Amino acid sequence: MTHHTPAPDTSAPEAPAPLAALVRHFTDLREGTHAGHAERPDKDRAFATAAGLLDGPARRVLAEFDTHLLLGTGTVQATGPRPDGTGGQFAAWTLSWPEQRRAGLPVLALHAHYGVGFHHPHLRGATVAEWPLNVFTPAQAEELVPTFRAIVAADLHNLVFERDWRIVPALRPAGA
Repeated sequence: MTHHTPAPDTSAPEAPAPLAALVRHFTDLREGTHAGHAERPDKDRAFATAAGLLDGPARRVLAEFDTHLLLGTGTVQATGPRPDGTGGQFAAWTLSWPEQRRAGLPVLALHAHYGVGFHHPHLRGATVAEWPLNVFTPAQAEELVPTFRAIVAADLHNLVFERDWRIVPALRPAGA
């Protein structure tokens, strides 16, 4: 069965970046592709390209944490794309610092991974499960909008992972 992506609604406002990324992600699931590729070697090359594109932003974010919270005591490291030992690939960016190492805690990390059984790659942190809530002004509440988007996008992604892309009405074929 062939699926067709609905034509964009040009009268609607442009979707925020995390929502547009989810639509690309779910469309890949629907079409059985990743970055327009159906075969694993092509998908692996797309992952390597994505890891390269993530390098600057990942290093910049970790450097911001080092500068503003760790007072320049940290060390940022990156692996670049590598085999994961099980047939998949990963790339990681980490930030470690003396107090973290002495306490035996994990590094701060951003992981891009493309497991052998995965349809497409994913991102994760080292330990993220809870987000602090310290809001006392309207401006502080507005600052959380990107975080809210990331949390809701992650939840929707997990729901699609538990079921499939069909639970997202925007991905239904035109006329369905």
